[in-house]
Amino acid sequence: MMLMYPAHAAESLEFNKVAQLLKLKCRTDPARERVENMRFHTRIEYVEKALLQTREFKSILMSGDYFPNDFTNNIEKELKLLSIAGAVLDGNQLLDLQKLALCIRDILNWFKNHENLFTHLAALTDKITYEKEIVQTIGAVINETGHVRDNASKELMSIRSELASTRQELRKLFETVLRKLNKQGYLADIAEGFLNGRRVVAVFAEHKRIVKGIHHGESETSKTVFIEPEETIELNNEVAALERAETKEIHRILAQATATLSGWHPQLESYYHLCGLYDFIRAKALLAMDMHAEMPRLSPHPHVDLIKAQHPLLLLHNNRENKPTIPLYISLDRNKRILIISGPNAGGKTVSMKTVGLLQLMTQAGLLIPASPDSEIGIFKQMMIHIGDTQSIEHELSTYSAHLRDMKYFMDFANGKTLFFIDELGSGSDPNLGGAFAEAIVEELAKRHAIGIITTHYLNLKVMAGKVQGIVNGAMAFDEDKLEPLYQLVMGKPGSSYTFAIAQRSGLPQSIIDRAKQLTDRGHFKLDKMLHQTEQQSQKLNSKEKEVEKLLKKNKELEREFEQLIDKEKKEQHFNTLKLQNKIKKEELDYLRDMERKFKQIINDWKKAENKGEVIEAAENVLFKRKQIAANVAVAKKADKNYDVVGGTPKVGDMVRNKDNHQVGKLTELRGKKAIVTIGHMPFNVAMEEWIVVKKKEQPKGKKK
Repeated sequence: MMLMYPAHAAESLEFNKVAQLLKLKCRTDPARERVENMRFHTRIEYVEKALLQTREFKSILMSGDYFPNDFTNNIEKELKLLSIAGAVLDGNQLLDLQKLALCIRDILNWFKNHENLFTHLAALTDKITYEKEIVQTIGAVINETGHVRDNASKELMSIRSELASTRQELRKLFETVLRKLNKQGYLADIAEGFLNGRRVVAVFAEHKRIVKGIHHGESETSKTVFIEPEETIELNNEVAALERAETKEIHRILAQATATLSGWHPQLESYYHLCGLYDFIRAKALLAMDMHAEMPRLSPHPHVDLIKAQHPLLLLHNNRENKPTIPLYISLDRNKRILIISGPNAGGKTVSMKTVGLLQLMTQAGLLIPASPDSEIGIFKQMMIHIGDTQSIEHELSTYSAHLRDMKYFMDFANGKTLFFIDELGSGSDPNLGGAFAEAIVEELAKRHAIGIITTHYLNLKVMAGKVQGIVNGAMAFDEDKLEPLYQLVMGKPGSSYTFAIAQRSGLPQSIIDRAKQLTDRGHFKLDKMLHQTEQQSQKLNSKEKEVEKLLKKNKELEREFEQLIDKEKKEQHFNTLKLQNKIKKEELDYLRDMERKFKQIINDWKKAENKGEVIEAAENVLFKRKQIAANVAVAKKADKNYDVVGGTPKVGDMVRNKDNHQVGKLTELRGKKAIVTIGHMPFNVAMEEWIVVKKKEQPKGKKK
């Protein structure tokens, strides 16, 4: 587990608030208990498995699929009783165990139907087997309402049959007595009821000595007496005896069923544990959906590379308020170990720092984080923080003394696997002395290869990036015109505190501001002014870069649209070509079929005809199509008139003429023995051996075309 300093470090980073949100998503007590016992793991295998399970459950929820983990009852008492010899579970308790077993059956069947889709969730069931005997054992004695079945045993069936018959006989007899007493005018308004488990009649007090039977009590006013008629006493006794026998037999049946189920106590324990675990993972997935959280890449080496990261609690708050949340981009590794964040107060320095710390804790606790899945997070062994006022009244420590106490712990135990956060390093003391101590502390942390973030207003810390290896600057952007923080971290440069700008815009008299500038160390003021100017220029440059990126993006979109348009035109031309070629092929096929039919007819006519000459003439008309021959001759004459045969090897761009039908076209593409010839505006796939190169004849001068 990750070592934390101080003990309340996780609460300082507000992890407890995230845990509370997670707890509200849980439906079962075991899941809520898991939330309370969450730890920050340092084994990458465990962290990766927990994150993958959550990501898979999130995909199930987002797809709208139904995962059948419906068992939410707390049955810890029932499971404990199962382990005690002689314990007896009642019908409803047995029914809960049956529902648990059926839930496990449904889960196992669900994974069979989704084989190889959710491997990390399915792996949790590797050692789980469904014991159908559990359901059968309970179902044999308990019905769906939790009552013992009549046929749970022969003895119970016999007792209940006799009990029903006796009760029916008693009811008839009692009604007879009621009619008689009512006719005699002895009954009160209530007429009848039950006392001490016996059926009684309500008689006016003045008639209590007339009505024979057992006196069971009277009303508060003593005006009504409740009497068990002597005619029904014997049947009432029989009913009571049968009810006692029924209770005894039910107890025996439940005891026997409980004893049988105790043999499956380990399986039922594992069932209950698994349902709670799936509910816990479901809660993590639901929370991830609320936060638009993703799984980052993991690394065993301590480092942080966050892309589009957002503080989860701030994100949820802003979503409720319909406000945007500025994403954080930050990268810390062994080459850039310590980030010094500077900038104006209330500009988001502490929020940025807490965002990194909280997302690190969430990841090592197995929670998805609101950041790009391209982010990469390493595993840290310990985390140290110094955020907020750590003054201790109990131990008589001032703010600065408590600050030094924490820094001593950092110096003693920080190493290359430590992630630390220090808010306002060196504050609470003389600026010069505090700045000197702060610089020495940063140098020592850098030597120890610890990775962390420090917020400060000290100028000497801002210039350390150029002197100490592994230290980088970061600044919180600020809109000086509107006097508003932009809550955006800019890596690679220090930031101005905007002390004088904020004072001026706040309405402080100019004379006070001018005097403060005079009293300020000249070098200090000059450096802060340079940082101020640099930041403003940087913001203008960023604005220009965004405009250029926007134009480039628009250009790419137009280029993509143009390519799609060209591609669409090419596809349309290709479709038209194929359509025409298919039409030609169909006409050729129809022609061949027609020729086959006519040729068969000619053969039959030849066999039957006496005048063979007529048959031959008919065959010539069919096979050679004299009209077609005449047409081909006309086309050939026209081709001879307009074109000269050149011959030779054809090249792309040559005019070519078909040897059979004398059509002339332009050779536009060669594909070995095949080619594309365009006749008019239509391209045709042809065999090159059927074509010959020609050249257009020159027309005599002065002759009209």
